[in-house]
Amino acid sequence: MTDMDADLVAAFAAELADTARTLARAHFRKTTAFERKADESPVTIADKAIEAALRAAITARFPGHAILGEEAGLTRGDDHLWVVDPIDGTKSFITGMPLFGALIAFARRGEPQVGVIEVPALGERWVGVPGRTTFNGEPARVSGCGALEDARIYTTSPDFFTPDDWALYDALSRKGAMRRFGGDCYQYGLLASGHCDLVVETSLQPYDFMALVPVVENAGGVMTDWQGRPLGLGSDGKVVAAASPALHAQAMRHLSA
Repeated sequence: MTDMDADLVAAFAAELADTARTLARAHFRKTTAFERKADESPVTIADKAIEAALRAAITARFPGHAILGEEAGLTRGDDHLWVVDPIDGTKSFITGMPLFGALIAFARRGEPQVGVIEVPALGERWVGVPGRTTFNGEPARVSGCGALEDARIYTTSPDFFTPDDWALYDALSRKGAMRRFGGDCYQYGLLASGHCDLVVETSLQPYDFMALVPVVENAGGVMTDWQGRPLGLGSDGKVVAAASPALHAQAMRHLSA
């Protein structure tokens, strides 16, 4: 992907994020009703409305591109793929917590190239493209923390871990400077801007993490699965994002025990 290609894609992704922001704000703290999906996760009319609007916009601009969304699944196309999560953190959205986001990723041949973390309620946005990440238009950079004992560590919830995986995470996170819970996609934006140093999660789907990879990596961070492999459509949902290669390596030693 050339710089011009990346900028073109990022500009369109920003338009999509604007759409998501407008629709999310129209429903936030007004929409409380939800349905249960087959996996028992909640979905609201806002999730469905945002994804439908994003899909329509993508198809109108790039009719040959594939689209993968949380609510409507995969629409097949060429080797250009848009991955969207209309509301990442639906439980936060339902309960009035403003840390939910909309995630928009553009991938080529399965590799995430451009990612957007849009946080509608706060008016905050991270955009990752090859060579740079921005936060509300200004450069974003990870902290560079290299020692586990100095690390500020996040995960969304213990509920997403199996007992065995939780034991590994619990032991790892207790060695850090502090550990915090909650945030969904927001914690990865915080990492990209240097406000936390390590995020470890499980049970994620491609629409949960594909947009996060360009944001974290182009801010200078490292993001892989628990085996150190690049994240992609076939990943198992176990994710590590770190503010430096050294910190990532330390986390990996604990998680692969």
